[in-house]
Amino acid sequence: GYITPEYCKFPGYLSPSLNLKFSDVPNGLAALSKVPGLGWVQIIFFAGVIEGAFGFDDYKNGTPGEYGWKVLTADDSGEKSNKLSAELANGRLAMMAII
Repeated sequence: GYITPEYCKFPGYLSPSLNLKFSDVPNGLAALSKVPGLGWVQIIFFAGVIEGAFGFDDYKNGTPGEYGWKVLTADDSGEKSNKLSAELANGRLAMMAII
């Protein structure tokens, strides 16, 4: 989220030992340097625990990208190509918009 932090932030402290409040953290890429190193370790550890507990079997047994429903499908190959191109263009636009 790039827009949400403009309007709301968590109350309290991100790091009480460093006297760093959530309201002191800037938006966007500038926030990367404000989060303490141990905070990044906690974030990566938490993501690893969640991936290990809930998603590991899918990596071993599942088909990558198979969610039980089709994404961007069409019977006509030209229409499907147009949909995929539009999705790619929208993704590129979103990546540029965050900068």
